[in-house]
Amino acid sequence: MVFVIAISVAVFLLPESEAERLRNYGYPGIFLFSILANATVILPAPGLLLVFSFGARFHPLGVALAAAAGAAIGELSGYLAGFGGQAVFERADVYARLEGWMRKNGPLTVMALAFVPNPFFDLAGMAAGALRMPVRSFLFWVFWGKLLKMILVAYAGAELAALP
Repeated sequence: MVFVIAISVAVFLLPESEAERLRNYGYPGIFLFSILANATVILPAPGLLLVFSFGARFHPLGVALAAAAGAAIGELSGYLAGFGGQAVFERADVYARLEGWMRKNGPLTVMALAFVPNPFFDLAGMAAGALRMPVRSFLFWVFWGKLLKMILVAYAGAELAALP
């Protein structure tokens, strides 16, 4: 858990110039930054803003694919925190609600919460880990939820950049 918190703080404090440098690496840079932006637990990182701006510079579908793959891998931090039994928010009401949804329909819950920009996805990842959802299943459904979201954000960036 200490490792997960350390990653969260490091990414949160990442200077804008370092994030900007990742643009020079194209799709692999987008993938890497997406891993880092989504590895944070609770602390927000500017992942969607970068996908929006990358969508204007690169092909939006390529941006969405790279960002979604990185995001799915990055979300393993919350999953692993829950799997390790050290979920910080187990007593929170929202965690209990998410855990109930995960028990009823884990894959749909993971995909829906990965699609919707919200601060509770880390809690859903922790619940998935605590409930021992298979990691392959977790990654699969996170990827599809994130991909749909990233497609919308990257194409919105591309469309805005195309305006006169």
